[in-house]
Amino acid sequence: METFVTDAINLKSYNLSEADKIVIMYSRDKGLIRGVAKGVKKPKSKLGARMDLLVANKLMLHKGKNLDTISQAEALNTFNETRRNMDKIFYSMYISEVVNNFGIEDDPCSAVVYDLLYEALSAISKAEDKVRILIAVLKFQLKMMRISGFSLELDKCLCCGNAIENESMYFSGRLGGVVCKECNSHYGLTDVMHYKLRDFLSVLANSEFDSISEYEEKANEKICLVSFELLKSYINAHSVKKFNSTAILQEVV
Repeated sequence: METFVTDAINLKSYNLSEADKIVIMYSRDKGLIRGVAKGVKKPKSKLGARMDLLVANKLMLHKGKNLDTISQAEALNTFNETRRNMDKIFYSMYISEVVNNFGIEDDPCSAVVYDLLYEALSAISKAEDKVRILIAVLKFQLKMMRISGFSLELDKCLCCGNAIENESMYFSGRLGGVVCKECNSHYGLTDVMHYKLRDFLSVLANSEFDSISEYEEKANEKICLVSFELLKSYINAHSVKKFNSTAILQEVV
């Protein structure tokens, strides 16, 4: 039986039988993979907590026709601090669902997406407050959509193509960017974006998770929540799958 080894993060799981689970994971080498964790629900299972959601593992799997079988798992990161904070749990669930919705099997960008998800989960886990949590999520949203081929247009009007500088504009998740005041007469958009908020998002899109820009230092929870909702609407508009975590997030934000 063919076997392979890869690093993977647990995204979702389903009960298969009284003792077994199917675990959906995003792997560094193969993109989305689905594996059977046999006997994982038994008290003495060798896999045990390693198959919990939001755990990064080094796995050995046996290749199957439809489903692979997980034979060994070594925890690389359990993101422990996340499990003690409800905000961290729910936002980590959200970004995991984004990867599940946009990730594909045999993804040519698998290493980039895996590293992005790992870094984001790590940043959320280490965050000292909700603003830091949200900033990590915003960076993830912007970078994940860029990788997926849906980069936001934040500098020029999507209608006339003119640069928008120190003035307010309108944001459209469906269109994927901003529209100037003059052109908005054709669209009737209602989400107004101040140019400083646009600048904030532009900086985050190009910032590493371990760096803190001047914009991030000045950011407050309200600014981050407004930005999150705008990007969430954008991501929802381009996803072919519905988001199950969105209703839960409404309770949190």
